Amino acid sequence: MSAFPGFPKGSAKFLSGLTKNNNKAWFDAHRADYDAHYVEPAKAFVAAIGPKLQKISPSISFEPKVNGSLFRINRDIRFSKDKTPYKNHLDLWFWHGDRRGWASPGFFFRMLPDRLILGAGMHKFEKPQLDAFRAAIVDDRSGRALAKTIDKVRGAGRYELGGASRNKVPRGFDAEHPRAALLLHDGLFVSLEEKAGKVVETPAFVDHCVGHFKTLWPISRWLLAEVTGKPDG
Repeated sequence: MSAFPGFPKGSAKFLSGLTKNNNKAWFDAHRADYDAHYVEPAKAFVAAIGPKLQKISPSISFEPKVNGSLFRINRDIRFSKDKTPYKNHLDLWFWHGDRRGWASPGFFFRMLPDRLILGAGMHKFEKPQLDAFRAAIVDDRSGRALAKTIDKVRGAGRYELGGASRNKVPRGFDAEHPRAALLLHDGLFVSLEEKAGKVVETPAFVDHCVGHFKTLWPISRWLLAEVTGKPDG
């Protein structure tokens, strides 16, 4: 695959058009744009950034293809009130370990017509992981380590902590615990949202994203060690 030159201007134009015309007729009429301005540059981006992410975390995996690191553009509308058939954004996923999925942390990327979202961590814990996470939060060693890591990451820029979905501390845990706020989490991730900017259209976009992912990486490193039991390396 050739070197990544940046996402073409047509990428934002395609996503903007799809946002305004989210229907099969419009998509079919612009399938060539989908291939040229969505799939192909995304594959090139994944191929370019993947090895650099492996320098941050050797256990990161990536696949420059649809249903690999590239999410399908089609939405699953079977159980949704929103029946628009397509996503109006590009989603990418770089995961830890050999098996693609959500059972381990990873780096995520979302590009909308005019915005970019980058993040790291786990959006939703499975039951055994949730149990391990809560035990690690109340443990003095691992809990303090996470608190320090979160403070350091959030202090490095405009990064937001996500994954809190509960209103009350779960039964059996002390609501007055110094890290009780973290017990409200059913997932843990940090993310940045910013304007896309001109850098998206240049080869420098790869390193722009790598810089943010490197800053966010300590959250995933903690999750790997304390929640999945599979330390990086």
